[in-house]
Amino acid sequence: MKAKFLLIIAFLFLINCKREQKISSSDWEKISERVQFKDDNGKLDIKSGNFKYYFEKNKIPFSKIILLNASLMGYVSELGAENLVIGIASPEYIYSEKIHSLLKSGKIQNVGNEQKYDVEKIIAMKPDAIFTNYIASFDNTYQLLKNNNIKVIFLDEYMEQSPMVKTSYIKLFGKLLGKEKEAQTKFDEIQKNYNDLKSLALKSTSKPYVLANEMYDDVWYLPGGKTFTANYVADANANYILKENIEEKAVTMSFEEVFAKSKNIQFWINAGNHISKKEMLSINPFYGKLEVFNKGKIYGVSGKERQKANDFFESGVVRSDLVLKDYIKIFHPELLPNYQLTYMNELK
Repeated sequence: MKAKFLLIIAFLFLINCKREQKISSSDWEKISERVQFKDDNGKLDIKSGNFKYYFEKNKIPFSKIILLNASLMGYVSELGAENLVIGIASPEYIYSEKIHSLLKSGKIQNVGNEQKYDVEKIIAMKPDAIFTNYIASFDNTYQLLKNNNIKVIFLDEYMEQSPMVKTSYIKLFGKLLGKEKEAQTKFDEIQKNYNDLKSLALKSTSKPYVLANEMYDDVWYLPGGKTFTANYVADANANYILKENIEEKAVTMSFEEVFAKSKNIQFWINAGNHISKKEMLSINPFYGKLEVFNKGKIYGVSGKERQKANDFFESGVVRSDLVLKDYIKIFHPELLPNYQLTYMNELK
C-alpha cells in the first residue's frame, strides 16, 4: 500500500514538473540567447543581456522614443514607425530620407553624438524610452537619465551572429511600438525570402572561395568563422577563407598571413566603402600583390551610401534577405540574372 502511494505521488510530481516546464518555456518569446520577452496580460518583461525591464500595461506601446544608434533605426523604419521618434543622436549617420525630412521639420531633434549626448535636452523632451547599444563609458549618463525616470533600453543587436536572429529583433520593436502584427508579418516575409534564397544558392554547381574585410594600418581584421559575415557566405553557397574558424569576433592577421591563405580566392567582399581599386592601392599598395585583386572580383558596401550614412548598417541589419541576395548575385550571378545589387558595389 505504501509503495503504491509513493508511486502515485511520484507520478503526480512528474506531471506537475512537466506542466511547470511547459509553462516556463512558453511564457518567454526567445529572440536569442541575449534577448527574450514575456507578455503577461499586457504587462511586458524583457531580458536583454545583463539588463531586465518591466513595463506596466498602461506604459506600452511607446509613443515618444529616442534612438542613439543608426542600426536600431532600421527596425523602426521597417515598421513604418518613424513618427514615434522624437530624437536621434548623430543624424549624419542616419540614411533614412523620412527621418531627415522629420529632422528638417523639427519633429525630430538632434540629441548629440557618440562623444556627448545632450542630457538636459533629452530630459526636457520626456521620452517614453531611449533605445541604444550599451557602452560602458556612458554609465554615468545612463544613470542620470534613469534618475529622471527615463527608461534606457539596451539592445546589442550587433553582437548577434545569425542574420535571421538580427532580423527577429523586429518582433520586440513591434511589441514595444504597437506594431506587433506588422512586425510578425515582416519577419515571416523576410524569413521566407531568406530560406528560399538559401535553397536557390544550393542549385549552383560552383562554390567559390571568398576573402572578406580589409586592413587597418598593419592589421587585417577578418570576420571569424562563426560571425554573421561567415554565415552569410555559407548560406550563399560559397567557401569563406576562415570557414573552419570558430570565433564569433574578428580574427587579426598580418598581410603576410592573409597572402599565404589567399591563393585561388575568387571574390573579395566587404572591402570597405572604397570607390575604386585605384583608391584601395593608394591606401595600401600591398593589395596589388593579392591574386584576387588582379584576377578576381572585389565588392564594397557602398551600394546605398550618402555622405557618412550607409544603409547597409541600417536597413541591412533587418533585411537579411536582401543582404543574402546580394551575396548570391555576387557568387552565382547566373541564379539572379535580372537582380541589381542593393547594398554592395563592385570596385573597378
